[in-house]
Amino acid sequence: MISLADMITEQAEPYSSSKGESQQVISSEAIAAIAKHHAQPGSSIEAQALRQKITPLRYLRNQNAIPAQEQILLLESSIAQVGLGGLGGTLLDIFLRTGIGSIKAADGDLFEESNLNRQSLSTQKTLGWEKSRAANQRAYTINPSVSFDARHLFLKPKELPEFLTGADIAIDALGGLETRLALQQAAARVDIPLVTGALAGWTGYVGVILPGQPGPAEIMGRNNAAEEMLGCPAPTVTLIASLMAALTVQLLSGHPSLLAASIFVIDLKSLTFEKISL
Repeated sequence: MISLADMITEQAEPYSSSKGESQQVISSEAIAAIAKHHAQPGSSIEAQALRQKITPLRYLRNQNAIPAQEQILLLESSIAQVGLGGLGGTLLDIFLRTGIGSIKAADGDLFEESNLNRQSLSTQKTLGWEKSRAANQRAYTINPSVSFDARHLFLKPKELPEFLTGADIAIDALGGLETRLALQQAAARVDIPLVTGALAGWTGYVGVILPGQPGPAEIMGRNNAAEEMLGCPAPTVTLIASLMAALTVQLLSGHPSLLAASIFVIDLKSLTFEKISL
């Protein structure tokens, strides 16, 4: 059998940028064929290609912002995300396109028409669907190299540690406040960071909670009145999710967190951004 490295080299093609710079690249189609031949996830093939200084075309526009060694770290990383609604759907889209190698997610909800204003997985076609079903289909169409598993269930507090086990980072994409503290405690129990975010109207916050550190769930309570009264407009949802995704990518890439033991509070009405220590 031809070796993995040799097969990647055979499938590589020359590529010249608009500036005339040349490099070797490999297509998503070639990655999929090699992955099938060697019975490995596509993300593993992409990581190996990068080690051979061959850039997957999918990540060509990542490379000046995410160096090859950091892209490899992302491809070999695993995250566990709780929630596939407003924040969760946008986060999933970003994680898939960025190339995080393994993602598992859970959400027991169904899509309804009121989700259409902000939830990227919610469409006229998916109304009434399980959010996990829409997420599984979306993941395959965006990036089949990612190992993705979405489950249709509302995780109970006692189930959270097992769900998070094996992940490098936990992602809090929950709606409301009811389960956030349990998720924070579960992440600490399995000794992984938690990236969290929430919003109400035009305001929101994001944070990184390292095991043993305080988090916003300890001071926000469990009352969802603010979100219900102020609403969930798409610009706030998208911004908070994007900030959460950036924090996740930084952590997985080996960079220290700039938000440990603190939160970043955003108000899009007044365009204010504040860092608050917890």
